[in-house]
Amino acid sequence: MQESLPAGTLDHHMDHYDMDYGIPPDEIPDTTQGQAFFVATIVIGVVLVCIMLVCGLGNFIFIATLTRYKKLRNLTNLLIANLAISDFIVAVVCCPFLVDYYVVKQLSWNHGMVLCASINYLQTVSLYVSTNALLAIAVDRYMAIVHPLRPRMKYQTAYCLITGVWIVPILISVPSAYFASETMYPQSGTSPTIHKVFCAQIWPVDQQAYYQSYFLFVFAVEFVMPVIVMALCYTRISRELWFKNVPGFQTEQIRKRLRCRRKTVIVLIGILAAYILCWAPYYGFTILRDFHPTLISRQKNSLVAFYIIECIAMSNSMINTLCFVSVKNNTVKHLKKIVLLRWRSTYAPSKTVDEMDMRTTSMPVTEEIECIHLRCKEESL
Repeated sequence: MQESLPAGTLDHHMDHYDMDYGIPPDEIPDTTQGQAFFVATIVIGVVLVCIMLVCGLGNFIFIATLTRYKKLRNLTNLLIANLAISDFIVAVVCCPFLVDYYVVKQLSWNHGMVLCASINYLQTVSLYVSTNALLAIAVDRYMAIVHPLRPRMKYQTAYCLITGVWIVPILISVPSAYFASETMYPQSGTSPTIHKVFCAQIWPVDQQAYYQSYFLFVFAVEFVMPVIVMALCYTRISRELWFKNVPGFQTEQIRKRLRCRRKTVIVLIGILAAYILCWAPYYGFTILRDFHPTLISRQKNSLVAFYIIECIAMSNSMINTLCFVSVKNNTVKHLKKIVLLRWRSTYAPSKTVDEMDMRTTSMPVTEEIECIHLRCKEESL
């Protein structure tokens, strides 16, 4: 988008915001020119489209399956549902606007200030909800495996925990919407009155100290602490499952259950590793940019590099969807069951769908969701 504005309007915005850490506007490099931005556009477009397809479809399948089958609504799946809902919102609501902003318009926003603030806010809330949900799942697995004799969490307590998973991100993400701004930059090589509009979170110069304090608080609460707690939980769980001898005679069913739990823990450890690998570069680059800006602020491709790192961080939602939804909960199998039931109801009018559903779901269901695969194999024998 290109449009002409009075010169005083652009100067007004430049006076109130530190656009690039003290770099004069006429020296700001045009990041939309060159091969680096072209390659970055392709990478960003592919990642965002994949997020829309994988997270949008996968999480919709999981949510629909959980709604259809009440016996799947155990504590673990309720925690995973929060992860699915947050990723689904980003895939369906945020990603289409981001594709238009990054790829189609090449870093120019033309959807208004309200949507600019809303998209920034939803992205931030989704990140923190995902982090809190992963933390809650790790603590739940820790209590179920390390302390199996203790009573499981009651559903009332679980609902309070789920409320906290959402309330905390909703509150601490408010600055991302409050300080969201449609920032106007002059476009290189054109008239000074021709500009592009960037949608970003920009704090005024006189509040940079508050921003740094806020960022360090969020970094500690929503990254460092959850990673440490999850690592401790999975370390203790691994010790329990691999290095502790089980007293008494181990039946084949107990051994299968132990193997099933070990596979689940391996998946969860992989999810934690993927979370760190995806989000650590994002936080590291942000710290470098905001606390040592002179190291990267004058580099032409520094902004392009940040956008790529940001998309890599967002791609973590695809890993969560593939691991939790498609693999761990076997929702594709249940989706096929729904379709099969509808098809049978067409050719067997004497039997209702509910009767056939009762036949297909009458198998006993335990609280341990990781043993779904084992039960399915036993039934097929």
